[in-house]
Amino acid sequence: MSAQDGKSAAAETVALAWQRVLSLEEDLLAPEIARAAYAEPRLRELFPLVSHGALTLSRCTRSPWSNDVPTLYRRAGGGYVVIRYGEGRLGEPDTVEEAVALIVANLPAGCGAAVDGTADDLD
Repeated sequence: MSAQDGKSAAAETVALAWQRVLSLEEDLLAPEIARAAYAEPRLRELFPLVSHGALTLSRCTRSPWSNDVPTLYRRAGGGYVVIRYGEGRLGEPDTVEEAVALIVANLPAGCGAAVDGTADDLD
C-alpha cells in the first residue's frame, strides 16, 4: 500500500468512526461533545473513541491507540473535564467550546490526521 493509499484508508476509517459517534444515543455520549469536537477541523481528523461517557481521540486508527491526545468528559453538575492520561486534569471548562479549545491547545507536537495503524506506527 502506498503512503497515499494509507492516508486515504485512514481518512475513510476516521470518517466512518465519526459517523458512528455522532449518531450515538445520549446515554453513551452527550451529543454536544460529539458535535463540538467534530466541528473542530483538527479534531475531526483524529480517530474518535467513546467509553464511559467520555470522548477520547487517537492519532491512529487501530489498537493500541495513542494516548497522548486529551480526553473530554462531561462533569457531574455541569461543565466539562479535560484530562490527558499520565498527566491528569488539564482543566475544567464551563462550556464544551472551551473544552474543545483546551484539547486543541494541548495536542501533541506535530499532531496531524490519524494514521492507518497503531500507536507503534507513529513517529
